[in-house]
Amino acid sequence: MSGEPSKRSTLIDVTYQQLHSFLSGQPEGALPEQLTQFITSRAAQLRNVSKPYGKPNDSSRKAVESGTVTLSDGIKLQVDEVAKEFTTVLSKHFDIDEIQALILLRSFLYNEGLHLNGFKSDKTLLEELIAAITPFYYSERLFALRTLIPLFRAHQNAEDPVHVTASENLPKIIPDGRVFAGELIDEYLRKTSEGVPNNLSTDPRAASRWAKQNCKEQLVMLEVIFWAMWGYIPCEGPLVVKLYEAAYDTNLGSLQRNTTSLLDDEGAQILQDSAALWILITIEVLELERIAELDSVEFSPPPDHTPFYVTSLDSVKRIHTLVMAHTGSQYACAYLAWAFVLSRLHVKAQESMEIPDSYRSFLESTISPPGRGKDRELTHTLMARTVLSSDVGLFNLLLTLLTSSPVFVTAAAWRTGSTVTDPNAIAFRSVLKGECLGLLMSMVELVPVELIPEFDSFVEVWIALFGRSESRSVVGICKQFWQHDWHQGIARRAVFDVARSRFPIHFRSLVRLLRALSGSGFLDTDPLSTTASAEYSRISDGDVADQEICSRHVFYYMDKLPTFSLVIPVSSCSGPNAVYEKVQYGPSASGPGLIYKNIRAIRLPGGSIMPPRSTGRLLSSDGGDFVAVCWEHENNGWKVVIDVLTEYVTRRRMYVGTTDLYQDVTFGRTGPGSVPLTLRLEDVGMEIDDGGDEALATDALDLIRSVIQDQPGLAEELLEALEISDASSTNDSHPPDLVQLTTMILEEALSRSQARNFLRTQLVTSAMSVLSALLTLPKYSRRVWLYIRSTSVLFSSNQAHGFASVALAAERVSGQYTMTLALLHLVQKLAQEAFASVVMIPADSQRLSQVKEEVLLRAANFVHGEIWVEHLGWKYVHLGDRFEIGRCISSLYSYILVQSPPAIGNRPYPVLSQAVIDTLVHKAASSSILPLVSAIATSPQTLGGLYASRHLGDARRLIFLLESHLQLIRLVLNFKQQTSLQGTKPSLLEQALCSRISGGAGFSDSARARVDPVDVLATFVKERNVGTVVPLEAMKVLHALCSSLSMVAPSPPTIVGHLTNPESTVASLVRIVQHPYDNLPLRISVWNFITLAVDKEPTLANLFVAGHFHIPISEGKEKALDKTRRDSKGQKEQMTALEVARVTLEHWKELWEANPQLLASILQFLYVVWQHGHEHKARIDVTRQDEEFWSRIAAIAREELGPYPDYVAHSFLVLDDERHSGLHEAVAVQSYRGMAKSYAVRILGQDVFLQPRPTSSDVPLPKPLSYTKLAPIFKAEEQLNESILEAVSSLYDPSLYDAVTEHLSEIFPSLSLEQIRLQDPFVEREFGDNFVFSLKLLRSRLQLCLMDDERVSDVEEVEKQVMSINLNMSLTHSQIALAEAWQFLFRQLLPFIRVEPGIRSSLLTLAATISGDLAREKRQGEVVATIHGTRLGVLLSILEAAWFTTTDAAADVDSFITLVSNTHMILLNEAQPLSQSFFGKLPLPFHRTLLQILYFVVRQSRHMARQPKIFNASKRLTVTELVDATVTVVVDALRLTFDSARTRLDLDLDRDMELLVAVFEQCTRPDICSSSLPWLTKCQETDVINSSLGLLVHSDMVGQSDLPLLRIRRIPLYSPHILLFHMALVSIPSGAERFASEGVIAAFSNNSLSSAISSGQVDVVLPELPGERNPAHRSYCSMLAIISGVISSLSRQHQYFTTAACGIVPLYGKQISRALSWSIGDPITLPLLEEMEQVINLFYAIAESAPPLTNPDPIITKVLRVFGTHALVLLQQLNYALTHPNHLASLLEPVTAEERAAMEKEPIASASLSSVDMADLQKHPLTARLVHRVFKLCNLVVSTLVSTSHAYDVLLGEQEDWPVHEALIVPHSKVVLGEPASVGTLLELANCSLDVLRNLVNRPASQAIAPATSLKEVPLNVRQATLTVRQNLEALLIYAVTQLAMWLSKPDFDPAAADMETDEQTSQAMEVREPVTRGRAPRPSLTLAERLRRGMTGEMASDLQALLTRSKPVLTKSDEVLERKHTSGDLTQVLLRFLNERVVAPAA
Repeated sequence: MSGEPSKRSTLIDVTYQQLHSFLSGQPEGALPEQLTQFITSRAAQLRNVSKPYGKPNDSSRKAVESGTVTLSDGIKLQVDEVAKEFTTVLSKHFDIDEIQALILLRSFLYNEGLHLNGFKSDKTLLEELIAAITPFYYSERLFALRTLIPLFRAHQNAEDPVHVTASENLPKIIPDGRVFAGELIDEYLRKTSEGVPNNLSTDPRAASRWAKQNCKEQLVMLEVIFWAMWGYIPCEGPLVVKLYEAAYDTNLGSLQRNTTSLLDDEGAQILQDSAALWILITIEVLELERIAELDSVEFSPPPDHTPFYVTSLDSVKRIHTLVMAHTGSQYACAYLAWAFVLSRLHVKAQESMEIPDSYRSFLESTISPPGRGKDRELTHTLMARTVLSSDVGLFNLLLTLLTSSPVFVTAAAWRTGSTVTDPNAIAFRSVLKGECLGLLMSMVELVPVELIPEFDSFVEVWIALFGRSESRSVVGICKQFWQHDWHQGIARRAVFDVARSRFPIHFRSLVRLLRALSGSGFLDTDPLSTTASAEYSRISDGDVADQEICSRHVFYYMDKLPTFSLVIPVSSCSGPNAVYEKVQYGPSASGPGLIYKNIRAIRLPGGSIMPPRSTGRLLSSDGGDFVAVCWEHENNGWKVVIDVLTEYVTRRRMYVGTTDLYQDVTFGRTGPGSVPLTLRLEDVGMEIDDGGDEALATDALDLIRSVIQDQPGLAEELLEALEISDASSTNDSHPPDLVQLTTMILEEALSRSQARNFLRTQLVTSAMSVLSALLTLPKYSRRVWLYIRSTSVLFSSNQAHGFASVALAAERVSGQYTMTLALLHLVQKLAQEAFASVVMIPADSQRLSQVKEEVLLRAANFVHGEIWVEHLGWKYVHLGDRFEIGRCISSLYSYILVQSPPAIGNRPYPVLSQAVIDTLVHKAASSSILPLVSAIATSPQTLGGLYASRHLGDARRLIFLLESHLQLIRLVLNFKQQTSLQGTKPSLLEQALCSRISGGAGFSDSARARVDPVDVLATFVKERNVGTVVPLEAMKVLHALCSSLSMVAPSPPTIVGHLTNPESTVASLVRIVQHPYDNLPLRISVWNFITLAVDKEPTLANLFVAGHFHIPISEGKEKALDKTRRDSKGQKEQMTALEVARVTLEHWKELWEANPQLLASILQFLYVVWQHGHEHKARIDVTRQDEEFWSRIAAIAREELGPYPDYVAHSFLVLDDERHSGLHEAVAVQSYRGMAKSYAVRILGQDVFLQPRPTSSDVPLPKPLSYTKLAPIFKAEEQLNESILEAVSSLYDPSLYDAVTEHLSEIFPSLSLEQIRLQDPFVEREFGDNFVFSLKLLRSRLQLCLMDDERVSDVEEVEKQVMSINLNMSLTHSQIALAEAWQFLFRQLLPFIRVEPGIRSSLLTLAATISGDLAREKRQGEVVATIHGTRLGVLLSILEAAWFTTTDAAADVDSFITLVSNTHMILLNEAQPLSQSFFGKLPLPFHRTLLQILYFVVRQSRHMARQPKIFNASKRLTVTELVDATVTVVVDALRLTFDSARTRLDLDLDRDMELLVAVFEQCTRPDICSSSLPWLTKCQETDVINSSLGLLVHSDMVGQSDLPLLRIRRIPLYSPHILLFHMALVSIPSGAERFASEGVIAAFSNNSLSSAISSGQVDVVLPELPGERNPAHRSYCSMLAIISGVISSLSRQHQYFTTAACGIVPLYGKQISRALSWSIGDPITLPLLEEMEQVINLFYAIAESAPPLTNPDPIITKVLRVFGTHALVLLQQLNYALTHPNHLASLLEPVTAEERAAMEKEPIASASLSSVDMADLQKHPLTARLVHRVFKLCNLVVSTLVSTSHAYDVLLGEQEDWPVHEALIVPHSKVVLGEPASVGTLLELANCSLDVLRNLVNRPASQAIAPATSLKEVPLNVRQATLTVRQNLEALLIYAVTQLAMWLSKPDFDPAAADMETDEQTSQAMEVREPVTRGRAPRPSLTLAERLRRGMTGEMASDLQALLTRSKPVLTKSDEVLERKHTSGDLTQVLLRFLNERVVAPAA
């Protein structure tokens, strides 16, 4: 159905089942106003008990057919054709209203989903739809009735959370309770006689299902009646009569028309439950407790009284007639209840002065026989006597109800799958309590209680009523009995008086009654008890207080018993040694009788002394040899109980023949001669029944543990009372204490190897339970530890007698594991006490800690070895025992890991937790992992089998097992992630979870014998029959598993690969997050998992984002199904997580206010999707173009967070049954809003990042839609400032941490905050007061301190302090995330922000403000350092947006200077010193960010310093102070970094070095640093230069030591930055001087490249690094540049360095020769050009710094001479290259990807291409840049030759001083490639340069010739090209003129001699082979030389003159291009004059 409304209807979204759970107090339920809304829209259905879904009618049918239906809540639904068809079919099939059928259909599809399979026709499809929806419809009918139950219950309880809702809505639903009850009864009777509908009668299964549904509705109706009559509807006469008539007419619901369909177990159980409810209703409506209060009974009430049935005589008569007419045993309870009513009426009639005659006559009629004779007897007396007869079976009926009926037994309800809504509700027991008390009161009037028949059965009923149930169901009635009923007269406590009067002769009766009235509920040995019900019975704090009240009453009652009974021999009453005497007293009201008195004082068991002449009354007849006497003597019953235990131990020790080892454990004198007379227990006549003394000992232990269990204060009192000896005692020693006795009993029981019996099981269980209870008492727990450590029967598998050999062996045979479970419970208690008492153990008592850890290790080893790895193979009578054993052990492991996290070093009991984690992770074996994984894998089949066989109790225990196992798995997986590095192998647990294992445990289908645990976990998430915890835990486990698997290398397993049907699983998860009323924690957890899956698993991510792997093609029969899916479910089937998130954001404002946590989760998911936007481009492109979507995201990003709440906790409150700070909610909301805002900001930034960049620089950068929605914020300065300042604000308060740390060290020195730090991943934590440190763990550690009243305040104070830290950290975490988000956004928006007008001023102002806050930082600590670094990051991103500029307004300059000043203070901040970050002492260092800020500030300061009138003295001083401080810090940091780099290869060090060098380079420039002395002095002090050289020598300058890293980074570590540091130094003369003195030549001659350079093997490319330049080649060029720089800076004043540098030329000779030997036939690369440039630069620097001709240096001269020869050959090649650019372009080979891309864009050059054309921009930019580089190289070569030939000396000096030996150019016009350059070569090259220059000067100076090919390059324009070509032309002209002049001035012309000299020098300086084309010409004759001289003079001189003449105007015009306004002199004129004077004239 396509029409999803914009506003959803709660009638569809919220089912009746969900509404019932909300009203029943489900956590994360709805708000009161929502509940009212839900109820109001359904009031008509709730009121109409007969037809809640209505009947088909015309108006509804027409509304549906119209296509638009308006629901009762005002929502309009659009109905398509398929929906109409389905609605009509459902309405007809279920006979319900059409609109209700539509709601039913939509609700089913929305909440359950429709899974259809294999349809062949539309008819089959409709039938399958009906079959699928029928269970949902039946369930909704039941819950529609059940919805009223919590409303009735809450209406009567003002403390109920929904009391207000119930009070407001119940009167609207049920305006007249009497009418409602009457309609309900009528509908019930109608249903009992209703037949199966005709449309179902032909299908037996459907008919049976309908009949059972009919009976279930009857049952729920009875429940509604019960709760309605409980207090909402008065029990008036006609209504009570109608109920009784219905009960008797239906025989308590058993008379059904469809009886034949109810013959199976389920049907029989429904009828039994109905009968039990009818019994309760018939008792309830009589209001026995109100009747018992005679004041509330009035025969003639006033008119305004509350209606009461006894005021209606007709009703009373009718009820009496009905009751008397039905005397069957099933009506015994109502019969007895009515007897009690009659008795109260008679009593009231006797007391009342006025009674209506009609009433009097009725009461007279209830006397049998009528009249006034002595034989008359009241009817109620006869009724009581009748009902108490054994053949009626009243007690058996009551006992059956209390022990078998699901109405009273939770375990039975779960076991049978009962329909009863609230099994074992306290109200049910309260009704029966009134019945029992009424019985007691009736019997007191009839016969003494002790003489009633079946008194023992009555005691059993009493015990079952008060004691055999969960504590939560009985504690209320127990408290009421002690506080109210006990004081209402002797009748109500008569049963206790009887039992007490027989104590201790009948020991068990009183003990068991008291234990039942303790409010603790049943024992774990009770068959009615299951762990599932025990978990269910967890009571609230209020119930705990009530239980303590009950236990105290039991304690005080037993503490002072007024009587003590003895069985005495008649013979002891006579004779000379008589102990007793008979005394007969006279007549009295009670008649004559006997009393007994003792003659001697008697010491009784328990130690009390009964004084002489005490009185006793006879309990038995006195005709025998023995009589029972009850003595009036106050004694302590608890000591009698201890004596019973002591006597048991004594007898057992003697019995087993160990008297030689143990003496009598009473340690007292018991001889007959003792005075007073001492009686032992065997002397008092204690009766021992079939259970023997084991039963006595068990009952004694059970009573003790019931009183002390979870009642430490009361337990202390009891144990202290037991230890106080009688003051009159003459014993020399004390009896053993309770701990010793219990241990002895346990040892004795486990030392017997006879066959197992139930009594011994109970005894062992009780003994271990007492020990468990004693562990909670600090005073006695130490004894328990020591005794357990000393005994060998519990945790030793090697003993002949012990638990393993006795209990385990016996229980394996029997299949029942009560003792095993008790042992596991004891181990759990031991672990709990050990961790709870950590803070209580003094520092000097660590031995006790060792004892505890030793015991726990023994216990853990025993449990693991004997139980955990074995228990799956044991035999079980109850399968639930297996589940419970597994649950106990896994919860134990979980508890240990939570209390002692292995990831924390300083943790309690580290050996124990390490042993557990070793067992499960590090040293895991398959036997250890199998119980965990197999339980999960087999659970679906097992659970299905249990549900099918109606073993619901076992199913519930399986669910508890799953909860515990999943928690343990999650803890283990989280631990593995904390301690493992990326790329680790999967653990055994992960492997098991990702393996298919056999499953089913007897329940599996053969077709699916193996299951995948991951698939099972995914199934749990969507299942609703496993409770609410299992889906949540399963989701968390999947999250942890996915996260852990993502760290596995090289190929991590995937989650999606282990899902049977991934698409279906994903759809179910999406349905969960889509449902607005699903469990919120589960929805959050599912969102977290989806987010992680999108991030880590691409395949699964595609499913969540796209909804499917592929689009299926439907054909044939599938077309109908596909159409049905499309039509019936519309978008729901195709709904993806992305769509859900987008739709949910439509209501972001409501989520912002009500549920920011969910909003944050959704936005986080969207952010991760956008992070992977390229993977999901097709799916998100539509959303990216959605303006509304971006409007919402931008609105969230702009939304103000408002003022931050306080975070210092001062008070507590209870939320969801947990104690929180009063500020918890406010802080959590604020934190989640901050996170939501941060994700919104990140989404905007990520979307900008996804925007495709234009392919051409000419195309403007398109603005994405997301930016346009946010752009207004950058134009509104105030709004921008508020947003950024909000992001960089910080509330973190380190004083909170310091205060609690100090407080703990004072009062709890054993506890540290680190011990309670949460180990859960951040994504699973919730903001608030439990965010960083676990409050649960803290309370667990300090729980024993709460027992000390003096320390309660300390504990609460610590808890408040920890809460304050958590609250503060929640806000801090949110603020950091928001700051990081804005930092990310700014970086993405740089291209857009920078062009915004006026934005730079705003940003500079903002930067000044933020930097001021940073400068004033006074807080310290790691968290503050993280905040500091984050805020610095925001500042840096703002500065990057502002970037550099050369024009600043005055205000901008002021803001910048403020920034400079603040940056200076940040640099020197003492609270957050930069050194801490450099030293690596912070988890998140911030020094790199600060260095980048310093780089920006200093570089911008340089720009401003170069502008006039920007800086005044003050501002310049501010900048200078920053620069001085920065360079000092940087030099120190550089030295530290260089030294650290010597020890290790570290990427962080490399990054630090890079930034430090960059900042150093900026700070040392002369335009900002006026004097180099300070920083040079600092360099000398730290010896940083020498350290850098040392690092360079030892570093790998190629990077081959770590090739994978080299391939990733493309450059080696360290060396590039070291060389850049050296470059920065040598660029300043004073720095170069200092650098030269540090041994640079030695370092450059002896490093990792030296051997490769000396052998000439440094190539441009490296085979291991394709597509990149060889790092060694780059380093080599850098070293050449550095040497050249040093030589140039030092010049001739430091000739020593030049000489030393010349020594490196032979070392680098082969490599230099390779560069200078390039020819036009060799390929050329840009790096090779750079190498050639640097080589020639080196020779140029040497030449420039060479000494004058008057004092030549032979080394320098020799080096330069060699260069000259090579240079002339190279110049010839360069000439050819420049004159043939087409050929040159063909030689270029790309090295990097950028170069290759540029070459691919280069058009193909034409054959006629000339160098002149190369300046044309539109043609060949890359070739043009190449030609420019060659021109530059040519200029360098010629300039060097000019320097080496001393050309300027020739121009300026005298001819006789000319260095004619430097005349190297042969003066001829030939240009031969293989030969050195000639004058012709120079002329040709000069003409080429002149042509290019002429072309350039006719162009605009700023015109671009070639764009930049990389970020490091700048575009080549006309001005740059002009400058290079002009310099080349000028150098060529100077060199040609001077060479020609020197050559012609030579006295001789001897080419051969010149060749010989050149060869000799070449062989000395460099090993360079001469070209093969070079030959030695024959010596010409003198005549020929003269002839040549004269010929060349004229020819060459004329060519040069012509060239100079043509160059003059071009050079003059180039001055304009180069903007040289004032040029001194004309070079061409000088050269022409020199040529005429020195060449032409002499030749002439």
